Parts: sequence; C-alpha cells; structure tokens
Amino acid sequence: MKQEQKQDFTRRISQSNRSELIVVIYDIIFAYMEDAKACLNAEDDTGFKEALRKASGGIDELIQSLNFQYEISKNLYPLYIFAKESLAKALLKRSVKEIETAHEVLVNLYDAFLEVAKQDHSNPLMRNTQQVYAGFTYGRNHLTETFQEPENSRGFFA
Repeated sequence: MKQEQKQDFTRRISQSNRSELIVVIYDIIFAYMEDAKACLNAEDDTGFKEALRKASGGIDELIQSLNFQYEISKNLYPLYIFAKESLAKALLKRSVKEIETAHEVLVNLYDAFLEVAKQDHSNPLMRNTQQVYAGFTYGRNHLTETFQEPENSRGFFA
C-alpha cells in the first residue's frame, strides 16, 4: 500500500463514526487485495504473502466488530469466514481467482455498509482530533487539504 493511501486511511479513520469506520476497514481490505494481485503479477512472493496477511487481518477486524446480540451478525460471520478462507486458498494456490471470490463476497456487504454509513449522522469516534477541510483551491489536478486546530492541546486528558 502506498504511503498516500495510508495517510488517507488514517485521516478517514480519525474523522469516522462507527458506520464509516467499517467502510474504511473494507476499503483497506480491498486495497490490500489489489496489492496482492499486483505482487502476484510481479512475481513478488513476499509482497503477495504480506498483502494477503494484511487483508486477512482486516477481515479479522470485521469479525471482531460483530455484536452477536443482533441477528445480522450471525449472518455476516459465515460470509467473513468464507472470505478469509478464500484468501488462505489464494495464498496456497497463488491464485487471483480466489482473491476475486473473496472480493465478490465482501463488495456486496460493502455496498450495504456504505448505505448505512450515509444514514448514520452520529459523532466521530475519535475526539480532540484535527478538523480536516479538503477541496480544490489552488490547483486543477491536485487536492489541497487544510488542517485547523481549534485548541492547542490534543491527545489524551488525564
């Protein structure tokens, strides 16, 4: 994953509420799946294994976020396990097909969570973070982000 993507994900996480955070996790998983495909095409075994390990770790995060008091979690769990097993098969077979199988399962769930996130207007999970304003200000081809700090002290309060 490129440094720019990591910075974008970090910024998005700091500004996300619960629903948006799940969407960001899906985006991270998809980015690592794409990295795995690129590494396989470039015959980079180490990068391929690392990308699949990180994508699988993202699925682990989704599994850990399930609340089994709700019926939907009982339906999501086997789908996440299937996607994780598909990534394990991709590692063993060195197969893009298995990665695409996992992607197909997850992308349908992603679309549903994207709709939920659009309707969720709760506050961000992280408090006391920088406010980010982004827009096209001085360039046609690049995005300019501005960070504004309302307070001088950020971080944990004891």
